[in-house]
Amino acid sequence: MKPLTQLRSRTAVLAHTNIDTDRIIPARFLTTTERTGLGEHAFEDWRYRADGSDNPDFELNRPEARGCQILVAGRNFGCGSSREHAPWALLDFGIQAVLSSEIADIFRSNALKNGLLAVVVSEAEHRWLLDHPGVELRIDVAGGFIELPDDGRFAFELDGFARHCLLHGVDQLGFIRQHAAEIEAFEQRVEQAA
Repeated sequence: MKPLTQLRSRTAVLAHTNIDTDRIIPARFLTTTERTGLGEHAFEDWRYRADGSDNPDFELNRPEARGCQILVAGRNFGCGSSREHAPWALLDFGIQAVLSSEIADIFRSNALKNGLLAVVVSEAEHRWLLDHPGVELRIDVAGGFIELPDDGRFAFELDGFARHCLLHGVDQLGFIRQHAAEIEAFEQRVEQAA
């Protein structure tokens, strides 16, 4: 994982409510444990027509959404089954952050563990973001705020451990490995005491 300290991007809006993990990455693509390549199938059933061509009606296929790294999603984003493939697919698609007034707990946990910033904002802030598609935002992970074009800010909460992992580009195993010397020293003390 790469460290995520700040992110500056325009927003793409996908305002549908109850976008579940099967919508994000359909179950038929869960045959891999690789994190790469899944972005091609993110939102597969919305993105493509039956003949495989791009669906021009899908919000993320529109020219103004291309290159956006911040997704403003409708309420209850990531509901449904637990699958790490969903944040993997979004990251591989180019999304670095998801903002919504409600993000399913398991999805949010999986996202943060895999380097995808999942931020819950207030209803009023969410409404503003939905009403301003394509707005350029700056997200400061360390500071816990989203900076608006007029220098206004939306503050957000982030668990300290998740913030540490994002800022340092490590997952849970990487965090443990950062403390390998301390763990070995502790094990030696325990062995000597026994």
